Amino acid sequence: MMKKWFATTTALALILVGTAGCFGGGAAPTGTDATENNGDAETTEGGDAAAVNTTPDNVLFFYTAQNKIYEEEENFERLIGQYIRKKFPDIELKHVHWNDGTRYEDLIAKGTIPDIVLEQVRRNTTRMIVRFGMEYDMSDLIKKYNFDTSVLDQAMLENSKLASDGKLYSLPFENDEFVLVYNKDIFDKYGQDYPYVGMTYDEAYELAKTMTRQDGDVTYKGWQQHPSHYMMYNQLSEPALDPNEDKASLTTDTWVKIVDNMRRFYDIPGNQFTSTSEFPRGRMAVSVDTLENVTKWSREYPDLNFAFGAVPVFPEAPNSKYMPNLNGLFITKQSNKKDLAFQVISYLLSEEVQLARAKDALAGPLMNETVVQAFAQNVPELQGKDVHNIFALKPAVPKARKPGLTFVNPNVWGVFQTHIFEESKDTPTALRLIEEAMNKQIEETVQLKAAGGDWWKHQ
Repeated sequence: MMKKWFATTTALALILVGTAGCFGGGAAPTGTDATENNGDAETTEGGDAAAVNTTPDNVLFFYTAQNKIYEEEENFERLIGQYIRKKFPDIELKHVHWNDGTRYEDLIAKGTIPDIVLEQVRRNTTRMIVRFGMEYDMSDLIKKYNFDTSVLDQAMLENSKLASDGKLYSLPFENDEFVLVYNKDIFDKYGQDYPYVGMTYDEAYELAKTMTRQDGDVTYKGWQQHPSHYMMYNQLSEPALDPNEDKASLTTDTWVKIVDNMRRFYDIPGNQFTSTSEFPRGRMAVSVDTLENVTKWSREYPDLNFAFGAVPVFPEAPNSKYMPNLNGLFITKQSNKKDLAFQVISYLLSEEVQLARAKDALAGPLMNETVVQAFAQNVPELQGKDVHNIFALKPAVPKARKPGLTFVNPNVWGVFQTHIFEESKDTPTALRLIEEAMNKQIEETVQLKAAGGDWWKHQ
């Protein structure tokens, strides 16, 4: 049953499972369906992987550590493999997926290291790639092959640089967009205008108050937007880690503004935060969730009459949506065919391949007008859903951070989930408590690195 479903053209139904989830410091936040594929990996030791890739010259080892859809080999072949085979017919392509029992530890134990790894960028560049000693800066290969990085979405490229300590351990490949969807039936029922592209958060707040209502025995929630995702990938690009020092940075005026902006939505009587995933049950006017989840809803609830809008904007960033929720392509330090691996990655990032993948509703770093117009053409469930609105705004660009500083995974989910929703703390106090906890994690990570210990525990 599962294999049959995966083989359909509804490629997006399991896109990028979990790159949005698992914010560290405990379980994934309530209301988050996605979890990182390798979020619970048990590992042995970090540092350089002793093994070296010794596969024959004509064999390219491609390891997908992310996107659960690639568990099914036919999907890897359809969405990645076929393009490589077409362009490089003399290559024998070997593919292994992380969740089939072959994890990083297993690869190292077997003495086999991939040439190319598909991995989550923001967090797992450090937590997995660097941790296992596989990081490799592609900057020289980019120059050698005159690869034009300017054609790629610059927010996604900066995401790769930020996670690579200023280098380029990865190039962006897949982005699981955070999207706004609205229930047209509820809006029509009450004669309310639909959300529109460019709507500000102040306007969205007024809309949320209007659409949160009791109608007989039915309670309609007006607005659900996961506060942890909203903070982690915030549209003002406000960093949770200080750009210049080894410390957290959550007690700024901008962070207070970001939190208070969303907090008021959940102070609306009847609109308390529960889960964005309740949208397909038909009693929620607006939800902001991942494109993967929305496509899954459209398949499971074929009578759900919804359309895509665009996330609200801040007046000071009127064209910005969330920062990228990105999976990237890495070449491993141990690969014995780095040039070939880079040529393969270059081709996968070409307009030819990106256009073809966009038709299967896979969003990537090359979203020019041609690619956007073709988006989701092969996905019946998304026809007539205003999918062009997904790309009406530009991803916010992450702020650069001084190389050499310590990365810990920002525990922003605790601001709302623990200190606001559970403990009713005021906003500055909630932010201060998480900042203090993160600073302790940074200090511990520095000490563990110096002592050769498990420095990745807060990644």
